[in-house]
Amino acid sequence: MCTGACSKFIAIPLYVLALVSMICNIILFFPDFDTQYAAAEGQLTEEVKYMGGFIGGGVMVLIPAIHIHLTSAKNCCANRCGMFLSIGFAAVGVLGAVYSLSAASLGLANGPTCYFINMQNSIANWGTPFANSSGSYLSEKDTWAWCIRPKNVVEFNLGLFSTLLVAACLELALCLIQMVNGLFGCICGTCGKKE
Repeated sequence: MCTGACSKFIAIPLYVLALVSMICNIILFFPDFDTQYAAAEGQLTEEVKYMGGFIGGGVMVLIPAIHIHLTSAKNCCANRCGMFLSIGFAAVGVLGAVYSLSAASLGLANGPTCYFINMQNSIANWGTPFANSSGSYLSEKDTWAWCIRPKNVVEFNLGLFSTLLVAACLELALCLIQMVNGLFGCICGTCGKKE
C-alpha cells in the first residue's frame, strides 16, 4: 500500500471518531437528557466542562483528518511537502487525542456530580460523591444508588466517558501511525509506482 492510500485509510476513521467524540461531549451536558442541569450552577460534572471530546477529540482531530485525507487525493497535497505537513497535522491530532483521553479518564475517576446522600453525608446535596474513591466506585454498583438526581447519572457518565476514552485511544493510535506514514511519504514519496 502506498503512503497516499494509507493516509486515506487513516483519515476516514478519524472523521467518524471525531464526530463520535463531539456528539458524546455534547450529550454529556444533558444528564438524564434534561437541560435543567446544564443551566444550573454546580449541577454538571466538571470534566464535561473541559470539553475534551469536543475540542480535543473533535476539532483538534477533525482538522488534521481533513489534511491527512487531502494527502491521499491526486494533485492536491499528494507530494512530499504534503506528507511532511501531514506529520505536523497528525501531531496536533495526537495532542487533541491526549487531551480528550485525559479529560475522559478524569471524568471516570472522579465520577459524576449529582444530588446525593450516603452514610458520610446524611443531608442530601449536590456534589461529587465518588471523587475520593480513585475510580473504585466503578466496580461497586451498590454505591451508584447514592446519586438521587439526575436519574441513572452514573451509568450515563460511565457510558459516554468510556466511549470518549476508547475513541481517544483509537485517534491517538491512528495519528501516531500517520506520523510514521507521513515520514515515509516525505522520504520516499507518496506512491511506489510512477504514473
